[in-house]
This record gives sequence, structure tokens and C-alpha cells, in this order.
Amino acid sequence: MSQAEERPSRVPWPPIIYLAAIVIAVALSYTVPLPWLVEPTSDLLFAVGLVAIAGAIAIEVAAMRALKRAETTILPTRASAHLVTDGPFSFSRNPIYLGNTLFMIGIGLMAGAAWFIVLAVVAAFLTQKLAIEREEEHLATRFGKRYRDYRKRVRRWI
Repeated sequence: MSQAEERPSRVPWPPIIYLAAIVIAVALSYTVPLPWLVEPTSDLLFAVGLVAIAGAIAIEVAAMRALKRAETTILPTRASAHLVTDGPFSFSRNPIYLGNTLFMIGIGLMAGAAWFIVLAVVAAFLTQKLAIEREEEHLATRFGKRYRDYRKRVRRWI
């Protein structure tokens, strides 16, 4: 059995990447603050950030419930038992990572801290390279044509 079939990764990259991005964003926001918009635009961005965070939480909870219903793992270091294509997985192949990214952007908008937005994009890119591409290989190996058909119907992010 190949490593791709056994499990997508030995390292849980996504939580490490997003946690590091948050820590770095906080540190940079205090040490090298980027310019931000002033009122009333900042008030509007705060509201948009609040909606983004609520949306991120809703997407992540729905994705976790879909995984639990399918009796498959949420852990990026474990083999998938079933291919989940319903719920948030019907519009994003990676709704949890999408939620993580949206959450960081929401924090940045609410806090007026542009570093969160910049590092959300960096975290999404690193997650794609270190986790998503490996997970896609794992799913293609385990589920074959079903996964390839799903991949044609549903975009990677949104």
C-alpha cells in the first residue's frame, strides 16, 4: 500500500500553518503595523469581518458534521474512509481550509490589522502546497473515478 493510499500526510500541516500565520500576524501588527482605513469605512469593514467570521464558523461546523455523518476522519494525517460530497463539500472541496482562511480575513477586517489578511493568503497557499495537493492524491488513489468526477464538479476553494 502506498503512502498516498495509507494517509495523505504524516504532519498535520493545516493547523500548524494557520496557527503560525495568526501568531506572526499578531506580532507584525504590533511591530510593523500596516496602514488601515479610517471611519466610516473601518466601521463597515468591521461589520464585514463579523459576517466573515460567522460564515467561517458556519462552514467549518457544517463540514465537520458532514464528515462525522459519513464516519470519516477530520484529521489530515489519517486515511479517509469515505468520500464526502454533500453539505459544504458540494461547493468547496476544502471547506474547512476555506473557513480557516475566511476566519483570518474576518479577524483582520474586525481588528483593522492588514497582516491577518496578507498572512491568510500566504497560509492558504502553503496549505494548498503542503496539504491539499497531497490530500487530493490520497483521495484519487482511494476513490478513483468517483473522486475524479467530484473534482470536475466542485472547485478546490470556492
